[in-house]
Amino acid sequence: MKPTDGLYRLLKGKEILFVGIGVSNRELIAMMADAGLSVTACDRRSTGELGPVCDELQTKGVRLLLGENYPQQFEGDVLIRTPGMYFHQPALEEFRARGGIVTSEMELFFRFCPCPIIAVTGSDGKTTTTTLISKLLEAQGYRVHLGGNIGRALVPELDNIRPEDFAAVELSSFQLISMRCAPAVSVVTNVTPNHLDVHRNMEEYIEAKRNIFLHQDAFSTTVLGADNPTAASFAPQVRGRCLLFSVEHPVAHGAYLGEDGILYRVNNGVETPLFHRDEIRLPGLHNVANLLAAICATSQWVEPETIRRVAREFAGVEHRIELVRTLNGVKWYNDSIATSPTRCISGLKSFPNKVILIAGGYDKHLSYDPLAPYLVEKVKLLILTGATADKIESSLRNCPSYHGQPEILRAKDLAEAVALAHRAAKEGDVVTLSPASASFDCYPNFEARGRHFKELVAALEESTPA
Repeated sequence: MKPTDGLYRLLKGKEILFVGIGVSNRELIAMMADAGLSVTACDRRSTGELGPVCDELQTKGVRLLLGENYPQQFEGDVLIRTPGMYFHQPALEEFRARGGIVTSEMELFFRFCPCPIIAVTGSDGKTTTTTLISKLLEAQGYRVHLGGNIGRALVPELDNIRPEDFAAVELSSFQLISMRCAPAVSVVTNVTPNHLDVHRNMEEYIEAKRNIFLHQDAFSTTVLGADNPTAASFAPQVRGRCLLFSVEHPVAHGAYLGEDGILYRVNNGVETPLFHRDEIRLPGLHNVANLLAAICATSQWVEPETIRRVAREFAGVEHRIELVRTLNGVKWYNDSIATSPTRCISGLKSFPNKVILIAGGYDKHLSYDPLAPYLVEKVKLLILTGATADKIESSLRNCPSYHGQPEILRAKDLAEAVALAHRAAKEGDVVTLSPASASFDCYPNFEARGRHFKELVAALEESTPA
């Protein structure tokens, strides 16, 4: 029997609503319609905005519910929400109160996936860690299915997944808030304030993250970031094997960075030296932590030499301290993923010298006070744009160590910010887009912001020698 047979039996005879006709949902919508299920696809965008996909779906018998007021018209039995849709919003609460079932693509995947799942969450580092896990397993000879919050829907892959494969999935707090999942391995990289513009409070955000391991059993493995107080505090609640990773101190079980610069994997107190951190291609101490987390998550299956090979070869994920271009001796980096102060701090720590920083964007109701000392220490010129520009500048000016440096410039948009940085930068400088803010004031997501930044940088002209 194929995994999807059970899925289709579960949903047969029910009216299914999909919220969001994004790229990750389209294949799943079409798949369920082709299976003869009753499907309605909902989106706040109009037919004109969505384009040809509307005709494609309607040809398959999918009903469309479009427009800004679509949540007020939810009628059906099962609602499959998009990952970014807050679980406790009134429209979903009302749907559940009427007896409707609210689920997600990831919940369905966990229920029917035939292979071991390694699930990763955290405020920072989860995409890089999840990708590293997939790279390590693939290099060891396994077939890996990578998806989740990274963007790819995995339910359409169910029938192609073998029991001997692995699924490496990234899970956000928005996905986890309603999930009761039990992966073979769960990873919590860290937990710091984030998404407080959506979550009711920090406690709800933490509880959502905790769901990644709470329902595991004694035969499972949980990997926790020992250097993050919140993630480390989860250890007493772990029911199976608990592994820790640290860049600050040794651990009894897991992996750590030694004072000698060597990465160690530790099993029951027995240390196995792996290689020196200088062999890791990815820049920054935070990426050493990400690699240590991936080493822990794959410790049952991946050999030391495989880890070394991947560490030397893996160049990173797009929009994460991504070298865009070297122009006139100036290096330009795209760190658009830095949508919080802690992500920005990690990015700044990756560079040995002071940088020209482009920051600012959508306000997630986070404090920028913790960022301010790092702006003083690591930034030579700060260019602010977007909705959070005032908050970032205020935090910097109120910082006790701020005495007029770095200089602060304002830009009306990203294009002007890049132009200001280009005029100010000299040979040997680093310019980095590390916004410490989300993108939604000007862009649909951080990827779109990062792509626009790269286009702007690519269009810069080299200066002509005098």
